[in-house]
Amino acid sequence: MTKSALQIARAAYQPKLPKALQGPVVAKEGAATQSVGDQAKIKELFPNTYGLPVIEFVSGEAKQQDPINVGVILSGGQAPGGHNVISGLFDGVKNINPASKLYGFILGPGGLVDHKYMELTADIIDEYRNTGGFDIIGSGRTKLEKVDQFEKGIEILRELGIKALVIIGGDDSNTNACVLAEYYAAKQYGVQVIGCPKTIDGDLKNEQIETSFGFDTACKTYSELIGNIQRDCNSARKYWHFIKLMGRSASHIALECALQTQPNVCLVSEEVEQKEMSLDDVVRYIADIVAARAADGNNFGTVLIPEGLIEFIPAIKKLIRELNEVLTDPATGEPREFASADEQIAFVKGNIAKDNLAVLESLPEDVARQLCLDRDPHGNVQVSLIETEKLLSRMVAKRLAEMKAEGKYVGKFSTQHHFFGYEGRCAAPSNYDADYCYSLGFNASRLIAAGKTGYMSIIKNTTAPAAEWIAGGVPITMMMNIERRNGADKPVIRKALVELDGAPFKFFAAHREEWARQTAYVYPGPIQYFGPTEVCDQPTKTLQLEQAK
Repeated sequence: MTKSALQIARAAYQPKLPKALQGPVVAKEGAATQSVGDQAKIKELFPNTYGLPVIEFVSGEAKQQDPINVGVILSGGQAPGGHNVISGLFDGVKNINPASKLYGFILGPGGLVDHKYMELTADIIDEYRNTGGFDIIGSGRTKLEKVDQFEKGIEILRELGIKALVIIGGDDSNTNACVLAEYYAAKQYGVQVIGCPKTIDGDLKNEQIETSFGFDTACKTYSELIGNIQRDCNSARKYWHFIKLMGRSASHIALECALQTQPNVCLVSEEVEQKEMSLDDVVRYIADIVAARAADGNNFGTVLIPEGLIEFIPAIKKLIRELNEVLTDPATGEPREFASADEQIAFVKGNIAKDNLAVLESLPEDVARQLCLDRDPHGNVQVSLIETEKLLSRMVAKRLAEMKAEGKYVGKFSTQHHFFGYEGRCAAPSNYDADYCYSLGFNASRLIAAGKTGYMSIIKNTTAPAAEWIAGGVPITMMMNIERRNGADKPVIRKALVELDGAPFKFFAAHREEWARQTAYVYPGPIQYFGPTEVCDQPTKTLQLEQAK
C-alpha cells in the first residue's frame, strides 16, 4: 500500500499519556451519583448500574494480573481519532498482561450480533496508529436494544473468552452500551461494558466529559476550509458564501468555527429557539447585515449555518414533532408504510393540527415535501437533507429585492453554497485528538482491570499539558434522562446544547456585530502536526474559553 509522507511520519508519533496512567493505578471512588433527570425512572430501569461513583485513577502499586480478552466496537458516524482509541486500548490490555487479546467486531454493533470479528494484532494496530477513519474494523448504526441481540452477543463473547466490551460511540451508542451493561449485570454473565465518548458534533459533553473526541479535528478541518473561502471571498469581493456545517442537534461546530474564523454571520440554533425567531426573522437578520455591508461597498461575506437550524425554529420544531408522531405506526413503533409519496403527503395534511398545517404550507414546496417524505431508519425527519443554506440564500435574495424597492438596499447579491460534513469526519487526528483518544482507550483498559461496567472512559483537564490530564470513569446512568423518541418514552444520554450563558457563546455575542460589519476574517490554515506547541497542540477555542485558558 502506497503511503503519503505525512502518513509515514505520523505512524512514528507516540501519543502522550496522562502521568496518572504511566504506571500502576488504583481507582479512587467519589460519592454515589444520580442521573441528570428522571432519577426514579432511570434507577428503576438500571438497578444494577445506577448510582455508581465517579472514578479517578491515581498511582498505585504494581501487581501481576491475569490475561484478559476484550472486544471493541466502533458505532455510528466516523470521528477523527477512533483508531487511536483502539490502539490505546490495545496497548493498555497488553500492558495488563502480554497474553491479553483484543477482538474487533466488524461494521459496528451488527458484528457482535452476527458474530463477525477479527483479532487485532500488533501488525494490524501499527498500520492504523494516528490515522483518521474507522476503516480498521468499520462502523455501523445497528442499535443494541433487544434481548435476542444481547443473547446473540453473549454467545460469541463466551466463545472468544471475552470478559469486557468497549463501545466507541456517541450519545445513542453509549445509551445502548448502558442498556447492554445493565442486561449482562442483571444476568450475571460476567461481561463488563465500557463506553468512549465520540462525536464530531460536540454534543456529548457535561461536567465530567469535557469534549467528545473528533470535535477538535473536525472543527479545525472545517475552519481551514472556511478560512480559504473567506480569503477567496475577500479577494473576489463579489459573493456571499452560505456555509452549512454538520451538527444536527447542537450548534457547537458552527460556534467553534465562528470563533476560529470570525465570519460576518453565524447562526446559533439554540439562540434562534430561545428568542422564538421565525424563519422570516432569521432571513431579515441576515438581509440587514448584507445591506449594511453593501452600504460600505462590501457586496461579499460569509454566513455559517448549523445543519439542524430549521429544527430549532419553534414553529417548525413543533411541526416536525407532530410529523414524527403521525408518521409512526403506534402499534409497531415503526414508520408507517404508504403506496406513494402523494398518499403520504395527503395523510400528513389530513392528520396534523391546523397551526402545523399552516406552517407546512408556508414553506417552499420542495422543503415541505422533504419534511413529509424523507425519514431516517428510525422514522425521524432527515433534517440533514434539507438544503438550509440554499433555502436561506433564496429567501434573503427575495427580502433584499423588497428592500431595494423600498430604497433600503443598494448592493448586488450573488451567492455560493457549501455543506461541510463528511470532509471532517475522517481527517487525520490533530495532536490534541491523537493524544486524547489514545488516553481514552488506554484508560478504558484500566476501567476493565478495575472490574467496572456501565462506565464511560473520561479524560479531564485537557487544556493543560497532557501529563497533567486526569483519567477516570463516569457511570453512564449519571448522564441519562427520559426523552420522547418515535412516540415512546426512552432512557437516553442527554445531549449538550450550546449554553447561551456559557463563555464561548458570550465571547461570540460580544464580537459578532464587529465581525458582521467589518471584514475581520481569520485564516487558520491546515492542521499542523509538527512544530511549536502553540501551533500544533492547541485545544479548541470552546475548551479554552470554558476553562478560561
